[in-house]
Amino acid sequence: MRRDYFELTVEGVDDARATPLVRIDFRGPEGLLRNRLSDSDGDLLDASDIDVAYRLREPLAEADDPDGVVAVTNRYTGDFVLELNETATDVLPFIHAARDSAGDEDAHYRVEIDVEGDRLVAYDKDTFLVYDHEGNLLRNESLIPSGVEL
Repeated sequence: MRRDYFELTVEGVDDARATPLVRIDFRGPEGLLRNRLSDSDGDLLDASDIDVAYRLREPLAEADDPDGVVAVTNRYTGDFVLELNETATDVLPFIHAARDSAGDEDAHYRVEIDVEGDRLVAYDKDTFLVYDHEGNLLRNESLIPSGVEL
């Protein structure tokens, strides 16, 4: 699936009281995304069935606006559901907003995946992992619930 089939927008980054929202809109061949977001029985995957991560393509400290890839994967098969290109200046403030909006509770955010503007799925998530360009986990940039060991 091509990365240019997707457009990502975020909301709630500037409002510390709001749950941050990332909306991914798919504009590609009909049925393709639905198939990737479905299990072997054809049912849409639940929030507990997917993982969301961001992988940098270049060192964070060496570029003004480093490029990276947002990925949604099937937690059980490891298959990529979708990938799209985004810069760190778009993604990292979103993760920080999710952390800041939590107060004393574990941080969380919402992912909505649409197909040409129509809602396909919505997930409430509490983990968003960030990896450097060499594949190492950046714990300080990631959103990891308390008590979770990686």
